[in-house]
Amino acid sequence: MTVAQNIDLPTVLAERLTTTHPDVLRELLATFIHTLMGAEADALCGASYGERSTERTNSRNGYRHRQFDTRAGTLDLAIPKLRQGSYFPDWLLERRKRAERALTTVVATCYLLGVSTRRMDKLVETLGITSLSKSQVSVMAKELDAAVEAFRTRPLDAGPYTFVAADALVLKVREGGRVVNVHALIAVGVNAEGYREILGIDVTTAEDGAGWLTFWRALTARGLSGVQTGHQRRPCRACRRDRRHAARCDVAALQNPLHDQPDGGDPEVVVALGAHPAALCVRPA
Repeated sequence: MTVAQNIDLPTVLAERLTTTHPDVLRELLATFIHTLMGAEADALCGASYGERSTERTNSRNGYRHRQFDTRAGTLDLAIPKLRQGSYFPDWLLERRKRAERALTTVVATCYLLGVSTRRMDKLVETLGITSLSKSQVSVMAKELDAAVEAFRTRPLDAGPYTFVAADALVLKVREGGRVVNVHALIAVGVNAEGYREILGIDVTTAEDGAGWLTFWRALTARGLSGVQTGHQRRPCRACRRDRRHAARCDVAALQNPLHDQPDGGDPEVVVALGAHPAALCVRPA
């Protein structure tokens, strides 16, 4: 059973994306920012880009480029220009650090749990954007969800992944008007070029053999291969004796996904369980 941990997983995930996938984080940040700017420009024009509407009061007139620095690198932003008047995303360019932090956290959260209208509403509110309607936020959420899902399900074609590690963390999420615990399963591997790569993330209601088996089968179906070494985090003796020590030690005992499988388990599933960077007692598989 995984010990419940008070960990800000979106922050941890953002850090991992920054170190293992800066190009992906840049792409997702750029997608979110351009989608927000496009939606705001559409609101000022009274109609969507390219849409014929009697409610249109303005139209776009190209773009102007600005640089925007993030922890994942510099973005080249294409800011919409209007035929009448001007548009400037002051929520982004006048409060850069705050905006970058909020955007990165939301991108990581959406990568983990999916894009929802509620999360986008919260982001819009945090950034101080007041010109977007509920319907615009809903449409924007659907567009961004498609972009995030494309990365989550991308082919794992940078293998062989000779080393793979995985971990599970407990999260509290709101579901059906109540707060429940879910388990975030995360796998990281070293690709053929020697770089770390986040292979997959999934959220399950229980950290059991079936959940892990489904997780690894999905990774295998996407192309995970060539694994030679895997690590499984195990609690130290003190953690096993005292649950409070386990919480202080920040260690979770990950259940082996093949534990309940006959004859050593599914040969297509790679058993490669690893440790969170904050773990203090890690044992090899």
